[in-house]
Amino acid sequence: MVIAGAGSGKTRVLTFRIANLLESGVESYNILALTFTNKAAREMKARITSIVGNEVAANLWMGTFHSIFARILRMEADKIGYPRNFTIYDTTDSKSMIKRIIKEMKLDDKVYKPGLVYNRISAAKNNLLSPQAYQDNPTISKEDSYAKKPLIGEIYEKYQNRCFRSGAMDFDDLLFQTNLLLRDSPEALLKYQEKFKFILVDEYQDTNFSQSIILKRLAARYENICVVGDDAQSIYAFRGANIQNILNFKRTYPDAVTYKLEQNYRSTQTIVNAANSIIKKNKEQLDKKVWTSNDEGPKIKLLKANSDNEEGRAVAGEIFQISNEEKASFQSFAILYRTNAQSRAMEEALRKIDIPYRIFGGTSFYQRKEIKDILAYFRVIINHNDEEAVKRIINYPKRAIGQTTVDKVTVYANDKQLSFWEVISSIRTHHTGISASSATKISEFVDMIRSFEAQIEVLNAFDLASAIASSSRILHELYQDKSIEGVSRYENIQELLAGIKEFTESAPEGEQRHLPDFMEDVALLTDQDDEKDKDPNKVSLMTVHAAKGLEFPYVFIVGLEENLFPSQLSTSSRSDLEEERRLFYVALTRAEKKAILSYALSRYRWGNLIYSDPSRFISEIDEHFIEASTLRKRPDQNKQTTPSFQKPRNLVSLKSPSRTNAPAAPTNNANIKEGDLVSHHRFGKGTIVKLSGEPGNLKANVNFDGVGEKQLLLKFAKLELIQSS
Repeated sequence: MVIAGAGSGKTRVLTFRIANLLESGVESYNILALTFTNKAAREMKARITSIVGNEVAANLWMGTFHSIFARILRMEADKIGYPRNFTIYDTTDSKSMIKRIIKEMKLDDKVYKPGLVYNRISAAKNNLLSPQAYQDNPTISKEDSYAKKPLIGEIYEKYQNRCFRSGAMDFDDLLFQTNLLLRDSPEALLKYQEKFKFILVDEYQDTNFSQSIILKRLAARYENICVVGDDAQSIYAFRGANIQNILNFKRTYPDAVTYKLEQNYRSTQTIVNAANSIIKKNKEQLDKKVWTSNDEGPKIKLLKANSDNEEGRAVAGEIFQISNEEKASFQSFAILYRTNAQSRAMEEALRKIDIPYRIFGGTSFYQRKEIKDILAYFRVIINHNDEEAVKRIINYPKRAIGQTTVDKVTVYANDKQLSFWEVISSIRTHHTGISASSATKISEFVDMIRSFEAQIEVLNAFDLASAIASSSRILHELYQDKSIEGVSRYENIQELLAGIKEFTESAPEGEQRHLPDFMEDVALLTDQDDEKDKDPNKVSLMTVHAAKGLEFPYVFIVGLEENLFPSQLSTSSRSDLEEERRLFYVALTRAEKKAILSYALSRYRWGNLIYSDPSRFISEIDEHFIEASTLRKRPDQNKQTTPSFQKPRNLVSLKSPSRTNAPAAPTNNANIKEGDLVSHHRFGKGTIVKLSGEPGNLKANVNFDGVGEKQLLLKFAKLELIQSS
């Protein structure tokens, strides 16, 4: 086990360990290296290739957990009853199917929210609970009944059956089915134990229960397993990551040898020491002392703002100043926040002073409607039984196959325990109750799909994709729409085709890449596998979770307020609060040269003005590492920051009783009249242009400088009279 502190070069260690194994005579096909992003796998493989050469590195089994296990499952598909060309559903596909099942069961989707049901099913699979085991578990049944959702187990069963009939697996199935394969097939288990004599795992602290069981089974024969990770950077519990996997590694493998990488090559001494002063507050951690020989660097700056908009302006101003004074490019800056909603104030402030920026974690290129539409064609051609994909395109572009027709076929297919495709592919032999004209249209659709299918092995990926985009009339449909959005959608399809062309042309010499190869690549993209930005010189805006594994010379951590960071949902137990602290540690250790922290005393959340207290994490930083000029703005060091965990109700906030999230105290508005010059804490100076409403509920229309006219309820507006008219 290699415990690798932030910025200690763990990827380099993994890379050289693999290269050393290869140079010492280990066959490349006997090495399994698992990562969490395709990007990390590509970078490692490129580094290894540069050391040992392409011929030696070519046969390495290196990739994400999901991509490696998908490869194994395709090879062993017959053992688990799936077709080799099974479809991999993304989250959107899965939620769509769950939504359809909820509708068919005539359940209230306000109670059985598809997203919530999906998360429940995902958690069950990651804990290796089948639909039957889920329904047979009394504790789970009690939980679902208490939450007034007693039928989740039944939805899970229907969902799993529907996926199976569609020849589809979701992301969790790739782990779940691999566990079943290794559990139920001694032949397969022995085969892969013999194959993977050396197993290496990156970011081990992010593994979940299901992944840890697979690794334990695969490594049981030779016990040549090497894991690299940092318990202080375990921040994905909400995805099922289990920090106990790394904390208890020595218990799982008593003979394991532990190495510590404690030198940080990334950050200044100030940033490293400040981060150490925070993370030492956690009880659950492996002992290590991260240090650096880099320069001391400037102290951490703390920005205090009265509102979220003012915070945005302060951050934008700092970026403008630093970029001018230090001749820094905009791509050197990152703004990190706890929730995506916080980006709005930052975006507005950056736009106003013409600083270019890019948001990470917006709509992924492959999640855009027009892209998912054409990918659905590709999916159906490869796997006819993919029900979600068939239903997505059966009437797109429009071909007079209405929803009523689709519903009738669905009911018939479910009654007969057939896949949707099995019914429509011989529609005239089934008594579905649809009209003759609809049956004709469906037959034409089926013939089109089969004509494309006949070309899968004949044409390369790009040529077939181009033929589908054209013959299906998708390109024609989008080309006709001359709106800005329509042009953008058409350009996105062209961008996709360009990507497929690049994929096709980058095939190794003598190898032809077909459409299924491309779809396999796309299906397993991870959060950090974004398309390249044509102009990289932009400030990066992202959540702290999205920033994991990245580094920037200048990092702003914004919104450091109680109930925001740490999240209000994470302050009721020590383990949750420790994960929030690790998240802050990750944020701070992204910075190379400078770290700037900011908080606002008020911000709009869920449509309401919320008053805030500074985050406890600010006061947990040793004051020696905070810039003296901003120290006076720092929260009271004597304030209680470690709550009592025996009384969860005390954990919601560190606020005093007078500073609740209730509306502001009423303002004395008796003397305010039209024409008066007033000041508002959020909008600045303005003039009263109109008063209306009943006494006690007066409304004021105020024209604010640089903001425009706003209507405010006077008793809550807290206006300050500057000059009477």
